[in-house]
Amino acid sequence: MKPIITVALAGSLALGACSTSNDPVFTQFYREAGSVVDNGQFGNSLANNTLYMTGERQYTFDLATRFASEVDTTVNFAFNSSQLDPGARAILTEQARWIRQFPEVRFRVYGHTDAVGSASYNKRLGLARANAVVSFFATQGISRSRLEAVVSFGDTQPLVVTQGRERRNRRTVTEVSGFVKTHPSVLDGKYAQIIYRDYIASAVPPSQLTSITGSDLQVEN
Repeated sequence: MKPIITVALAGSLALGACSTSNDPVFTQFYREAGSVVDNGQFGNSLANNTLYMTGERQYTFDLATRFASEVDTTVNFAFNSSQLDPGARAILTEQARWIRQFPEVRFRVYGHTDAVGSASYNKRLGLARANAVVSFFATQGISRSRLEAVVSFGDTQPLVVTQGRERRNRRTVTEVSGFVKTHPSVLDGKYAQIIYRDYIASAVPPSQLTSITGSDLQVEN
């Protein structure tokens, strides 16, 4: 009997040596068949693969990165004001010029304030600032339907942590948020057309480029 016990003990030690603290422990032997098939992440791989295969996830990320690197995404405001000053209008004009190149893309505008004032008042003020930006974009020929959401963070996300007046905290930020689902090229999955149109436009001198809509490139004669 003693040799048998020794062999069993050695076998259990060998099995223990093969496992690590990071290995999941399943007790399938004591449960009904199939009880540990889904650990809560079933289907995630398929969802991610679909977004990558259609190009939506990666292209949205690339556009967001490019937008943030090519234009100033932030405008600032005077104390207790949602009025756009000349500097803000100049920045938003550049944003609008960039946004018009991609009619398939949605954007969000986030409003912020400094810490002076109550939280409820600052949230309303942040929303008023975001709406001011949206209204300006509308004057630049950008449909409000492409601005997926207008969001106010009020004084909850300061760039500079201070209880006093801080112009850098009184701001709006424009970001790429995704694709317009009703756009024909998006419904057809033709993201290559968007990339190709952008590639063609990159070869046109800025002084000649007036607008890019759909797949048509218009330049001055």
